[in-house]
Amino acid sequence: MTSVATEAWFSAPPLTRIFDLLNADGGEVRVVGGAVRNSLMGRAVADIDMATTLLPEVVVSRAKLAGIKAVPTGIEHGTVTLVIDGKPYEVTTLRRDVETDGRHAEVAFGTDWTVDAQRRDLTINALYANAKGEVIDLAGGLPDIETRTIRFIGNASERVAEDYLRVLRFFRFFAHYGSGRPDADGLRACAQARSKLSTLSAERVWSELKKLLAARDPGRALLWMRTSGVLTEILPESEKWGIDAIPGLIAAEQTFGWLPDPLLRLSSIVPPDAERLDAMAKRLRLSKAEAAYFIGWTKAPRLPAEIADTAFDRMLYRNGEKGLATALRLSLASARQKSENDPSQLPESARLQRLLTRAEKWQKPVFPLTGADVLAIGIPAGPRVGEILGQLEDKWVDGNFNSDRATLVARLQSLT
Repeated sequence: MTSVATEAWFSAPPLTRIFDLLNADGGEVRVVGGAVRNSLMGRAVADIDMATTLLPEVVVSRAKLAGIKAVPTGIEHGTVTLVIDGKPYEVTTLRRDVETDGRHAEVAFGTDWTVDAQRRDLTINALYANAKGEVIDLAGGLPDIETRTIRFIGNASERVAEDYLRVLRFFRFFAHYGSGRPDADGLRACAQARSKLSTLSAERVWSELKKLLAARDPGRALLWMRTSGVLTEILPESEKWGIDAIPGLIAAEQTFGWLPDPLLRLSSIVPPDAERLDAMAKRLRLSKAEAAYFIGWTKAPRLPAEIADTAFDRMLYRNGEKGLATALRLSLASARQKSENDPSQLPESARLQRLLTRAEKWQKPVFPLTGADVLAIGIPAGPRVGEILGQLEDKWVDGNFNSDRATLVARLQSLT
């Protein structure tokens, strides 16, 4: 019997407490999904989700009597979050789908573990662990864990039609856990349903895409998304730009120790076109910070073949280091990829690496003057104040930030 009993997370006192609480008086609770899957695949376990035969109101009642905080996070769908020692445990009543429309499901609560397993999406996500740590497989997940096969439970087309987000989940789980080629039935079902992705909320689409791009190496998943037409459906900006830069970027990340960055990876497969990326940001409902990332990148100036450190510092000051750093990482990854077949690219790689290091360590100097200094010499409040400050700041930057406050004040006073 496959077991997770020896895993550190499984023997944690809060989890034992939940087992004791909900397995009493005819109830049963099991750990389900990600925690079991990750343990069996040697991955870290973060969140612990549980499934139970008890109705949500019974879970809440028992928790309150035991002094455990119960939060009705999704009680209409049977989910209650129990919080013990600051750690949340999602507990969901066994369910079956009554009606689905590809986006939402109407569910009915039940007590049949097999029915609950069959309504889930992927075989590797339908594994349960009981209070003894014994893994219970009701959907063929254990063999797929062994072969790292990402497969829908039952009929792939039916599973996808229940929730079209499963198209993106299929590729996301393939990126993180899959091996070889994607399951043929799953790939076919996803390709056939790609036009339905437009019915999903932008937030759900972007959340899945971002999680996929956070995988250690999303290259193969992106390739199959491209082949199936799914990538073009959700990211038309990538259609003529391509995903060829991904392998070089992943190799650069591993060489230089860069952490996987979904935004950097997305930048590598879309064109640096401000208008198109602004439209992309609005369509996918990116956050302000995420949208600003792409604005900074598209506005980053092109670097000349040779640039002195002082000139580069001025460029960093005027354009910001984040956008330039993004452009440098992409250029460095590209140069390294080319150097595999063309050693003449090695000096360019070294140059870009040096500039990137400088950009990452750079701290923006603080301009010594403020509007108050301009007002103090008798200039009335208004646009003229900003114009004078801008002129002085430009000269200060052109002088490589060397003028001190006293010099700048004297220059300011000479303007009156």
